[in-house]
Amino acid sequence: MKRLAVYCGSATPADPAYIETARHVGRTLAAQGIGVVYGGGRLGLMGAVADAALDAGGEVIGVIPQALVGVEVAHRGCTDLRIVANMHERKALFTDLSDGFVTLPGGVGTMDELWEAVSWAQLGYHEKPVGLLNAAGFYDHLIAFNRHMIDTGFIRPAHARIIVQAETIETLLVAMAAYQPHETIFRMKAAQL
Repeated sequence: MKRLAVYCGSATPADPAYIETARHVGRTLAAQGIGVVYGGGRLGLMGAVADAALDAGGEVIGVIPQALVGVEVAHRGCTDLRIVANMHERKALFTDLSDGFVTLPGGVGTMDELWEAVSWAQLGYHEKPVGLLNAAGFYDHLIAFNRHMIDTGFIRPAHARIIVQAETIETLLVAMAAYQPHETIFRMKAAQL
């Protein structure tokens, strides 16, 4: 994996463990020679990931919609800052530029990015690993809900392992490197659907 899209919040939660997790992710990716593709912001977990990766000599590509540049949240220190027209272009560019996805704690925007990466993998628009960093148990309920969707049949058995999850970035990267693409909906026959 040469580059990973990193999805995370632009907020700064009261608990400093989340910012430190983001910094650790940025440092770890840079140390392993993996470039960061992220939302292009300088605030919250986004800024912490970018700053830590840059400080460690890593590549950081920010992809930010013009509207957010206008409110002065763009990180001007990125290796490469790409300004796009809207969120749809942003997410498409994340997919084009990366070899996989890592989701850190975040809010609504982070969930939108995670589920789109999962949905696109399920359909067959990409065959890249979709990682979920369950730092401090942040995603315990989401993992349980995903399991519930599998158990009730809303996620097909062939797609049950699309989300690769771990509690540390080091373990997650190993699991993502071992990821084997699944059978996509585009390749399935009607009887399998």
